[in-house]
Amino acid sequence: MSTTFSALMTLESQGEDRFLGPPAPDKGDTLFGGQLLAQCLMAAQATAGDDRACHALHAAFLRPGDVDAPVEIAIERVRDGRSFSSRQAVASQHGKERFRMLASFQVPAESPAYCEAVMPNVPPPEDLSATYDDFTLAQTGESSWYGSDRPMDIRYVNPPMAPRGEPVTEPQLMWMRIRDKLPLATDSPHLAGLHRAGLVYLSDATLVDHVMLPHGLRWQDDDFLGTSLDHGMWLHRPAAADQWLLFEQSVVVTGNGRGLAHGRFFERGGELVATCVQEGLMRWA
Repeated sequence: MSTTFSALMTLESQGEDRFLGPPAPDKGDTLFGGQLLAQCLMAAQATAGDDRACHALHAAFLRPGDVDAPVEIAIERVRDGRSFSSRQAVASQHGKERFRMLASFQVPAESPAYCEAVMPNVPPPEDLSATYDDFTLAQTGESSWYGSDRPMDIRYVNPPMAPRGEPVTEPQLMWMRIRDKLPLATDSPHLAGLHRAGLVYLSDATLVDHVMLPHGLRWQDDDFLGTSLDHGMWLHRPAAADQWLLFEQSVVVTGNGRGLAHGRFFERGGELVATCVQEGLMRWA
């Protein structure tokens, strides 16, 4: 079932800082974590002042989500200061907590700027034809998969085509964007928040999948049972989520049944707009 990102982020107010988010457009075994991240960010933003925007979030995936059920979100106003606000979001379904996030919002401020990250030299998205859907279908041997219904476009720069058993340690590079056209972020604080939610949604699409690559394995392997455990993200500057962004992803460490991956988003002009990390469970049937 196809739906727009804007529709997926349209929350119904339930009063007293409570919201209801639409069910998932894709019908996989469990709810896509990026949807929980983005919907909870939208709910938290709705309770923060229009003069401040999210700059950081830290989240834990506690239980698998139900793709067919709406998401119940409760916001706690942890603190409101002159420059910063903190919000906790708890997402539940069927009376059980599925996800918890702490987000920080800041009033914009001037300061000297520096960035050590350099955008990799890659072909533009218009010159690429391989999609993440293509890669996933090639790994599974299926003719379709539920992730194709998510409102995002992903074009792979360097899909890991090495034979099974051969380690892949180079950064994985993908151009990403929200599929549908979003209203201009400058039109209102709410719309600026929608673009931030879009960036957060994209950040969960592929990041933790790569923890298998250094071992010559793939996240899509039949006997592998992986899932996201937690997610951290820092939003350095505003970015249009419906425009192509380069996502540079690398594996930091694996061991003790877990893997940690690191990602950076760049605008086409080379500016670093966000950094994220995600840890995932590594388990075999």
